[in-house]
Amino acid sequence: MNEKKLFIKRDILEDLKRHLSKKEITLIVGPRQAGKTTLMMLLKDHLEKKGEKTAFLSLDFENDQKFFSSQIAFIEKLKLEFGNATGYVFIDEIQRKEDAGVFMKGLYDMSLPYKFIISGSGSVELKEKVHESLAGRKAMFEVYPVSFREFVNFKTEYKYSDRLADYFAIENTKTLNFLEEYLNFGGYPRVVTGSDLEEKKRIVAEIYGSYIEKDIAFLLKVEKLEAFGSLVKILASQTGKMINYSELSNTLGVSVATVKNYLWYLEKTFITEAVSPYFKNARKEITKSPVIYFHDLGLRNYSIGLFGMAVETDGSGFVFQNFIFNILKTNILFSGAKINYWRTKEKAEVDFILSLGDKIVPVEVKYANFKKPEINRSLKSFIEKYNPKKAFIVNKSLKDSLIIGKTEVNFVPFWEIIGKDVFR
Repeated sequence: MNEKKLFIKRDILEDLKRHLSKKEITLIVGPRQAGKTTLMMLLKDHLEKKGEKTAFLSLDFENDQKFFSSQIAFIEKLKLEFGNATGYVFIDEIQRKEDAGVFMKGLYDMSLPYKFIISGSGSVELKEKVHESLAGRKAMFEVYPVSFREFVNFKTEYKYSDRLADYFAIENTKTLNFLEEYLNFGGYPRVVTGSDLEEKKRIVAEIYGSYIEKDIAFLLKVEKLEAFGSLVKILASQTGKMINYSELSNTLGVSVATVKNYLWYLEKTFITEAVSPYFKNARKEITKSPVIYFHDLGLRNYSIGLFGMAVETDGSGFVFQNFIFNILKTNILFSGAKINYWRTKEKAEVDFILSLGDKIVPVEVKYANFKKPEINRSLKSFIEKYNPKKAFIVNKSLKDSLIIGKTEVNFVPFWEIIGKDVFR
Protein backbone atom coordinates (compact mmCIF):
# COMPACT_ATOMS: atom_id res chain seq x y z
CA MET A 1 0.00 0.00 0.00
CA ASN A 2 1.50 3.34 -0.97
CA GLU A 3 2.43 5.98 1.56
CA LYS A 4 -0.44 8.39 0.93
CA LYS A 5 -3.01 5.70 1.82
CA LEU A 6 -1.65 5.00 5.29
CA PHE A 7 -4.41 6.85 7.09
CA ILE A 8 -7.97 5.59 7.23
CA LYS A 9 -10.65 7.86 5.79
CA ARG A 10 -13.44 8.29 8.32
CA ASP A 11 -17.04 8.79 7.21
CA ILE A 12 -17.65 11.32 10.01
CA LEU A 13 -15.01 13.73 8.63
CA GLU A 14 -17.43 15.33 6.15
CA ASP A 15 -20.00 15.92 8.92
CA LEU A 16 -17.31 17.57 11.02
CA LYS A 17 -16.20 19.79 8.10
CA ARG A 18 -19.78 20.96 7.59
CA HIS A 19 -20.05 21.88 11.27
CA LEU A 20 -17.00 24.16 11.14
CA SER A 21 -19.21 26.96 9.80
CA LYS A 22 -21.54 26.76 12.83
CA LYS A 23 -21.01 28.96 15.89
CA GLU A 24 -21.69 26.04 18.24
CA ILE A 25 -18.76 24.25 19.82
CA THR A 26 -17.85 21.08 17.90
CA LEU A 27 -17.46 18.40 20.58
CA ILE A 28 -15.74 15.19 19.41
CA VAL A 29 -15.99 12.32 21.88
CA GLY A 30 -15.23 8.62 21.93
CA PRO A 31 -12.91 5.96 23.33
CA ARG A 32 -9.21 6.69 23.53
CA GLN A 33 -7.26 5.95 20.35
CA ALA A 34 -10.37 5.74 18.18
CA GLY A 35 -8.97 8.48 15.91
CA LYS A 36 -10.24 11.75 17.43
CA THR A 37 -6.88 13.58 17.37
CA THR A 38 -6.24 12.46 13.77
CA LEU A 39 -9.63 13.88 12.77
CA MET A 40 -8.80 17.17 14.48
CA MET A 41 -5.49 17.42 12.64
CA LEU A 42 -7.26 16.74 9.32
CA LEU A 43 -9.78 19.51 10.10
CA LYS A 44 -6.93 21.86 11.04
CA ASP A 45 -5.13 21.09 7.78
CA HIS A 46 -8.39 21.59 5.82
CA LEU A 47 -8.87 25.05 7.36
CA GLU A 48 -5.27 26.14 6.86
CA LYS A 49 -5.44 25.20 3.17
CA LYS A 50 -8.39 27.62 2.93
CA GLY A 51 -6.26 30.37 4.49
CA GLU A 52 -7.91 30.24 7.94
CA LYS A 53 -5.95 30.74 11.15
CA THR A 54 -5.85 27.88 13.64
CA ALA A 55 -4.42 27.07 17.06
CA PHE A 56 -4.03 23.59 18.54
CA LEU A 57 -3.74 23.03 22.29
CA SER A 58 -3.71 19.73 24.14
CA LEU A 59 -4.12 19.08 27.83
CA ASP A 60 -1.86 16.08 27.24
CA PHE A 61 1.00 18.55 26.62
CA GLU A 62 2.54 19.85 29.81
CA ASN A 63 3.50 23.13 28.15
CA ASP A 64 -0.12 23.80 27.13
CA GLN A 65 -1.65 23.09 30.54
CA LYS A 66 -0.69 26.50 31.96
CA PHE A 67 -2.96 28.24 29.45
CA PHE A 68 -5.95 26.51 31.05
CA SER A 69 -5.30 27.86 34.54
CA SER A 70 -7.97 30.53 33.97
CA GLN A 71 -10.17 31.87 31.20
CA ILE A 72 -8.10 35.07 31.18
CA ALA A 73 -4.85 33.14 30.65
CA PHE A 74 -6.50 31.16 27.88
CA ILE A 75 -7.81 34.26 26.06
CA GLU A 76 -4.38 35.92 26.34
CA LYS A 77 -2.85 32.89 24.60
CA LEU A 78 -5.45 33.07 21.80
CA LYS A 79 -4.85 36.81 21.33
CA LEU A 80 -1.14 36.03 21.00
CA GLU A 81 -1.90 33.42 18.31
CA PHE A 82 -4.53 35.34 16.33
CA GLY A 83 -3.99 39.02 17.10
CA ASN A 84 -7.31 40.72 16.33
CA ALA A 85 -8.26 38.13 13.70
CA THR A 86 -10.85 35.38 13.95
CA GLY A 87 -9.62 31.82 14.26
CA TYR A 88 -10.36 28.17 14.91
CA VAL A 89 -9.27 26.79 18.29
CA PHE A 90 -8.66 23.06 18.67
CA ILE A 91 -8.50 21.67 22.22
CA ASP A 92 -7.55 18.02 22.64
CA GLU A 93 -8.11 15.83 25.73
CA ILE A 94 -10.48 18.36 27.34
CA GLN A 95 -11.51 15.82 29.99
CA ARG A 96 -8.19 16.50 31.76
CA LYS A 97 -9.38 20.02 32.62
CA GLU A 98 -11.24 20.19 35.91
CA ASP A 99 -14.71 21.72 35.43
CA ALA A 100 -14.12 21.65 31.68
CA GLY A 101 -17.80 22.23 30.91
CA VAL A 102 -18.02 25.39 33.02
CA PHE A 103 -14.69 26.61 31.57
CA MET A 104 -15.88 26.20 27.96
CA LYS A 105 -19.37 27.57 28.69
CA GLY A 106 -17.82 30.78 30.02
CA LEU A 107 -15.63 31.17 26.94
CA TYR A 108 -18.54 30.50 24.58
CA ASP A 109 -20.81 33.02 26.33
CA MET A 110 -18.19 35.77 25.91
CA SER A 111 -18.94 35.73 22.14
CA LEU A 112 -15.23 35.66 21.28
CA PRO A 113 -14.23 35.70 17.58
CA TYR A 114 -13.20 32.05 17.76
CA LYS A 115 -14.76 28.75 16.77
CA PHE A 116 -13.98 25.96 19.26
CA ILE A 117 -13.42 22.34 18.26
CA ILE A 118 -12.79 20.21 21.33
CA SER A 119 -12.26 16.51 21.88
CA GLY A 120 -11.89 14.12 24.74
CA SER A 121 -11.71 10.46 25.62
CA GLY A 122 -14.70 8.84 27.22
CA SER A 123 -14.54 9.85 30.82
CA VAL A 124 -17.60 10.34 32.97
CA GLU A 125 -16.52 13.96 33.47
CA LEU A 126 -16.68 14.50 29.72
CA LYS A 127 -19.85 12.58 28.98
CA GLU A 128 -21.85 13.91 31.90
CA LYS A 129 -20.61 17.29 33.10
CA VAL A 130 -19.24 18.76 29.86
CA HIS A 131 -22.27 17.54 27.96
CA GLU A 132 -24.67 19.11 30.48
CA SER A 133 -22.78 22.39 30.93
CA LEU A 134 -22.71 23.04 27.18
CA ALA A 135 -26.41 22.33 26.57
CA GLY A 136 -27.52 24.42 23.58
CA ARG A 137 -23.93 25.51 22.90
CA LYS A 138 -22.45 22.45 21.21
CA ALA A 139 -23.04 19.62 18.79
CA MET A 140 -21.60 16.29 19.89
CA PHE A 141 -19.98 13.90 17.41
CA GLU A 142 -19.19 10.39 18.65
CA VAL A 143 -16.15 8.73 17.08
CA TYR A 144 -15.96 4.96 17.45
CA PRO A 145 -13.39 2.50 16.13
CA VAL A 146 -13.32 2.02 12.36
CA SER A 147 -16.55 0.58 10.93
CA PHE A 148 -16.58 -2.44 8.61
CA ARG A 149 -17.32 -0.18 5.63
CA GLU A 150 -14.37 2.10 6.49
CA PHE A 151 -12.21 -1.00 7.09
CA VAL A 152 -12.95 -2.55 3.68
CA ASN A 153 -12.51 0.77 1.87
CA PHE A 154 -9.09 1.13 3.49
CA LYS A 155 -8.12 -2.47 2.68
CA THR A 156 -9.16 -2.08 -0.97
CA GLU A 157 -7.35 1.29 -1.22
CA TYR A 158 -10.64 3.16 -1.83
CA LYS A 159 -10.94 1.64 -5.30
CA TYR A 160 -14.62 0.71 -4.74
CA SER A 161 -15.67 3.39 -2.26
CA ASP A 162 -18.52 4.63 -4.50
CA ARG A 163 -19.80 1.11 -5.25
CA LEU A 164 -18.97 -0.90 -2.15
CA ALA A 165 -22.34 -2.72 -2.18
CA ASP A 166 -21.46 -4.07 -5.65
CA TYR A 167 -18.04 -5.15 -4.38
CA PHE A 168 -19.62 -7.06 -1.48
CA ALA A 169 -22.11 -8.81 -3.80
CA ILE A 170 -19.56 -9.80 -6.46
CA GLU A 171 -16.43 -10.48 -4.38
CA ASN A 172 -18.03 -12.94 -1.95
CA THR A 173 -14.86 -14.75 -0.87
CA LYS A 174 -12.87 -11.56 -0.29
CA THR A 175 -15.80 -10.02 1.60
CA LEU A 176 -16.01 -13.04 3.94
CA ASN A 177 -12.23 -12.92 4.46
CA PHE A 178 -12.48 -9.24 5.41
CA LEU A 179 -15.36 -10.12 7.75
CA GLU A 180 -13.24 -12.75 9.54
CA GLU A 181 -10.34 -10.32 9.89
CA TYR A 182 -12.63 -7.63 11.28
CA LEU A 183 -14.36 -10.03 13.70
CA ASN A 184 -10.95 -11.19 14.95
CA PHE A 185 -9.12 -7.87 15.29
CA GLY A 186 -11.77 -5.15 15.51
CA GLY A 187 -11.48 -1.59 14.27
CA TYR A 188 -9.07 0.46 16.36
CA PRO A 189 -7.20 2.47 13.69
CA ARG A 190 -3.69 1.52 14.84
CA VAL A 191 -4.72 -2.15 15.05
CA VAL A 192 -6.15 -2.01 11.50
CA THR A 193 -2.93 -0.50 10.14
CA GLY A 194 -0.67 -2.79 12.22
CA SER A 195 1.63 -4.75 9.91
CA ASP A 196 1.43 -8.19 11.54
CA LEU A 197 -0.17 -10.16 14.37
CA GLU A 198 2.53 -9.32 16.92
CA GLU A 199 2.25 -5.60 16.27
CA LYS A 200 -1.55 -5.73 16.44
CA LYS A 201 -1.33 -7.61 19.77
CA ARG A 202 1.10 -5.06 21.19
CA ILE A 203 -1.15 -2.17 20.14
CA VAL A 204 -4.39 -3.66 21.52
CA ALA A 205 -2.61 -4.54 24.79
CA GLU A 206 -1.48 -0.93 25.05
CA ILE A 207 -5.00 0.38 24.36
CA TYR A 208 -6.56 -1.97 26.92
CA GLY A 209 -3.91 -1.24 29.57
CA SER A 210 -4.18 2.49 28.96
CA TYR A 211 -7.96 2.33 29.37
CA ILE A 212 -7.81 0.45 32.68
CA GLU A 213 -4.88 2.44 34.09
CA LYS A 214 -5.89 5.94 32.93
CA ASP A 215 -9.64 6.14 32.38
CA ILE A 216 -10.64 3.72 35.09
CA ALA A 217 -7.96 4.04 37.77
CA PHE A 218 -7.51 7.82 37.59
CA LEU A 219 -10.47 9.47 35.90
CA LEU A 220 -13.14 7.28 37.48
CA LYS A 221 -11.40 6.61 40.79
CA VAL A 222 -12.53 2.97 40.68
CA GLU A 223 -11.26 0.85 43.50
CA LYS A 224 -10.78 -2.90 43.13
CA LEU A 225 -9.37 -2.68 39.60
CA GLU A 226 -9.01 -6.44 39.62
CA ALA A 227 -12.77 -6.85 40.02
CA PHE A 228 -13.39 -4.33 37.24
CA GLY A 229 -11.01 -6.18 34.89
CA SER A 230 -12.70 -9.48 35.76
CA LEU A 231 -16.09 -7.96 34.95
CA VAL A 232 -14.87 -6.95 31.48
CA LYS A 233 -13.71 -10.56 30.89
CA ILE A 234 -17.00 -12.03 32.06
CA LEU A 235 -19.01 -9.67 29.87
CA ALA A 236 -16.78 -10.50 26.90
CA SER A 237 -17.34 -14.23 27.46
CA GLN A 238 -21.11 -13.63 27.71
CA THR A 239 -21.48 -11.37 24.67
CA GLY A 240 -25.02 -11.64 23.35
CA LYS A 241 -26.29 -13.45 26.46
CA MET A 242 -28.43 -12.10 29.27
CA ILE A 243 -26.49 -11.07 32.35
CA ASN A 244 -27.55 -11.65 35.93
CA TYR A 245 -26.54 -8.93 38.41
CA SER A 246 -26.61 -11.26 41.42
CA GLU A 247 -24.42 -13.86 39.71
CA LEU A 248 -21.92 -11.18 38.71
CA SER A 249 -21.94 -9.83 42.26
CA ASN A 250 -21.19 -13.27 43.75
CA THR A 251 -18.49 -14.07 41.17
CA LEU A 252 -16.68 -10.75 41.57
CA GLY A 253 -17.11 -10.44 45.34
CA VAL A 254 -18.62 -6.95 45.09
CA SER A 255 -22.13 -5.67 45.75
CA VAL A 256 -24.88 -5.58 43.11
CA ALA A 257 -24.76 -1.78 43.36
CA THR A 258 -21.03 -1.86 42.52
CA VAL A 259 -21.67 -4.19 39.56
CA LYS A 260 -24.26 -1.74 38.20
CA ASN A 261 -21.85 1.11 38.84
CA TYR A 262 -19.08 -0.62 36.88
CA LEU A 263 -21.48 -1.34 34.01
CA TRP A 264 -22.41 2.34 33.99
CA TYR A 265 -18.71 3.26 33.80
CA LEU A 266 -18.21 0.88 30.87
CA GLU A 267 -21.04 2.54 28.96
CA LYS A 268 -19.93 6.08 29.72
CA THR A 269 -16.38 5.31 28.57
CA PHE A 270 -17.61 3.94 25.22
CA ILE A 271 -16.54 0.34 25.85
CA THR A 272 -19.89 -1.45 26.07
CA GLU A 273 -23.57 -0.87 25.46
CA ALA A 274 -26.50 -2.54 27.20
CA VAL A 275 -29.57 -3.75 25.32
CA SER A 276 -32.81 -4.05 27.28
CA PRO A 277 -35.58 -6.58 26.66
CA TYR A 278 -38.65 -5.88 24.54
CA PHE A 279 -41.84 -6.96 26.25
CA LYS A 280 -45.59 -6.46 26.32
CA ASN A 281 -46.46 -9.30 28.67
CA ALA A 282 -44.50 -9.05 31.95
CA ARG A 283 -45.76 -12.45 33.12
CA LYS A 284 -44.42 -14.37 30.12
CA GLU A 285 -41.55 -12.27 28.77
CA ILE A 286 -38.20 -11.25 30.25
CA THR A 287 -38.43 -7.63 31.42
CA LYS A 288 -35.17 -6.70 33.19
CA SER A 289 -31.92 -8.56 32.39
CA PRO A 290 -29.79 -6.67 29.83
CA VAL A 291 -27.55 -8.09 27.12
CA ILE A 292 -24.13 -6.43 26.78
CA TYR A 293 -22.28 -5.71 23.53
CA PHE A 294 -18.84 -4.21 22.89
CA HIS A 295 -18.15 -1.21 20.67
CA ASP A 296 -14.93 -2.85 19.49
CA LEU A 297 -14.57 -6.57 18.86
CA GLY A 298 -10.77 -6.54 19.06
CA LEU A 299 -10.85 -5.17 22.60
CA ARG A 300 -13.54 -7.69 23.50
CA ASN A 301 -11.47 -10.58 22.06
CA TYR A 302 -8.27 -9.39 23.72
CA SER A 303 -9.84 -9.29 27.17
CA ILE A 304 -10.56 -13.05 27.03
CA GLY A 305 -7.41 -14.16 25.21
CA LEU A 306 -9.05 -14.62 21.79
CA PHE A 307 -7.51 -11.68 19.93
CA GLY A 308 -7.03 -12.82 16.33
CA MET A 309 -8.81 -16.14 16.95
CA ALA A 310 -12.45 -15.32 17.76
CA VAL A 311 -14.01 -16.80 14.61
CA GLU A 312 -12.31 -20.14 15.25
CA THR A 313 -14.21 -20.69 18.50
CA ASP A 314 -17.69 -21.91 19.45
CA GLY A 315 -18.57 -18.31 20.29
CA SER A 316 -18.11 -17.01 16.72
CA GLY A 317 -21.89 -16.64 16.34
CA PHE A 318 -22.02 -14.24 19.29
CA VAL A 319 -19.11 -12.18 17.91
CA PHE A 320 -21.04 -11.90 14.62
CA GLN A 321 -24.14 -10.92 16.59
CA ASN A 322 -22.16 -8.13 18.28
CA PHE A 323 -20.91 -7.03 14.85
CA ILE A 324 -24.50 -6.82 13.53
CA PHE A 325 -25.59 -4.90 16.64
CA ASN A 326 -22.96 -2.25 15.89
CA ILE A 327 -24.22 -1.95 12.30
CA LEU A 328 -27.87 -1.68 13.38
CA LYS A 329 -26.96 0.93 16.00
CA THR A 330 -25.27 3.07 13.32
CA ASN A 331 -28.21 2.59 10.94
CA ILE A 332 -30.78 3.97 13.39
CA LEU A 333 -28.67 6.89 14.65
CA PHE A 334 -30.79 10.05 14.97
CA SER A 335 -33.91 8.18 13.80
CA GLY A 336 -35.51 7.85 17.23
CA ALA A 337 -35.68 4.07 16.80
CA LYS A 338 -34.73 1.69 19.62
CA ILE A 339 -32.94 -1.66 19.69
CA ASN A 340 -34.06 -4.32 22.15
CA TYR A 341 -33.95 -8.10 22.33
CA TRP A 342 -36.84 -10.47 23.03
CA ARG A 343 -36.97 -13.52 25.22
CA THR A 344 -39.79 -15.43 26.88
CA LYS A 345 -39.63 -17.34 30.14
CA GLU A 346 -39.94 -20.49 28.00
CA LYS A 347 -36.62 -19.40 26.38
CA ALA A 348 -37.92 -18.40 22.94
CA GLU A 349 -35.69 -15.53 21.79
CA VAL A 350 -35.01 -13.08 18.97
CA ASP A 351 -31.64 -11.31 18.84
CA PHE A 352 -32.87 -7.80 18.05
CA ILE A 353 -36.20 -6.01 17.96
CA LEU A 354 -36.06 -2.61 16.27
CA SER A 355 -38.95 -0.34 17.16
CA LEU A 356 -40.01 3.08 15.88
CA GLY A 357 -43.38 4.30 17.11
CA ASP A 358 -45.76 1.41 16.61
CA LYS A 359 -43.56 -0.26 13.96
CA ILE A 360 -41.44 -3.23 14.99
CA VAL A 361 -38.90 -5.24 13.01
CA PRO A 362 -37.42 -8.47 14.43
CA VAL A 363 -33.85 -9.24 13.33
CA GLU A 364 -32.35 -12.69 13.86
CA VAL A 365 -28.60 -13.16 13.32
CA LYS A 366 -27.02 -16.39 12.05
CA TYR A 367 -23.31 -16.82 11.38
CA ALA A 368 -24.07 -19.45 8.76
CA ASN A 369 -24.17 -20.11 5.02
CA PHE A 370 -27.79 -21.05 4.43
CA LYS A 371 -28.57 -23.14 1.34
CA LYS A 372 -32.30 -22.45 1.65
CA PRO A 373 -34.57 -20.36 3.90
CA GLU A 374 -34.96 -21.88 7.37
CA ILE A 375 -36.82 -20.21 10.24
CA ASN A 376 -36.47 -21.29 13.85
CA ARG A 377 -39.33 -21.72 16.26
CA SER A 378 -38.45 -18.62 18.29
CA LEU A 379 -38.77 -16.20 15.36
CA LYS A 380 -42.01 -17.92 14.27
CA SER A 381 -43.29 -17.48 17.81
CA PHE A 382 -42.53 -13.74 17.78
CA ILE A 383 -44.12 -13.30 14.34
CA GLU A 384 -47.28 -15.11 15.44
CA LYS A 385 -47.49 -13.00 18.59
CA TYR A 386 -46.73 -9.53 17.15
CA ASN A 387 -47.46 -9.77 13.38
CA PRO A 388 -44.68 -7.44 12.19
CA LYS A 389 -44.81 -6.32 8.57
CA LYS A 390 -41.18 -7.39 7.99
CA ALA A 391 -38.58 -9.62 9.66
CA PHE A 392 -34.94 -10.16 8.80
CA ILE A 393 -32.55 -13.09 9.14
CA VAL A 394 -29.05 -11.69 8.68
CA ASN A 395 -26.57 -14.36 7.60
CA LYS A 396 -23.30 -14.82 5.73
CA SER A 397 -24.55 -15.27 2.16
CA LEU A 398 -28.21 -16.17 1.46
CA LYS A 399 -30.58 -13.66 -0.14
CA ASP A 400 -34.16 -14.91 -0.25
CA SER A 401 -37.57 -14.30 1.27
CA LEU A 402 -40.76 -16.04 2.28
CA ILE A 403 -44.08 -15.17 3.86
CA ILE A 404 -45.35 -16.27 7.28
CA GLY A 405 -48.88 -15.09 7.87
CA LYS A 406 -48.75 -11.40 6.98
CA THR A 407 -45.00 -11.07 7.63
CA GLU A 408 -42.37 -10.88 4.89
CA VAL A 409 -39.27 -12.68 6.19
CA ASN A 410 -36.12 -11.50 4.39
CA PHE A 411 -32.90 -13.51 4.40
CA VAL A 412 -30.12 -11.00 3.75
CA PRO A 413 -26.32 -11.26 3.58
CA PHE A 414 -24.80 -9.11 6.33
CA TRP A 415 -23.41 -6.51 3.93
CA GLU A 416 -26.89 -5.67 2.66
CA ILE A 417 -27.95 -4.15 5.98
CA ILE A 418 -25.02 -1.70 6.14
CA GLY A 419 -26.63 1.74 6.01
CA LYS A 420 -30.09 0.25 5.40
CA ASP A 421 -33.30 1.64 6.89
CA VAL A 422 -35.29 -1.49 7.70
CA PHE A 423 -38.44 0.52 8.46
CA ARG A 424 -38.95 1.41 4.79
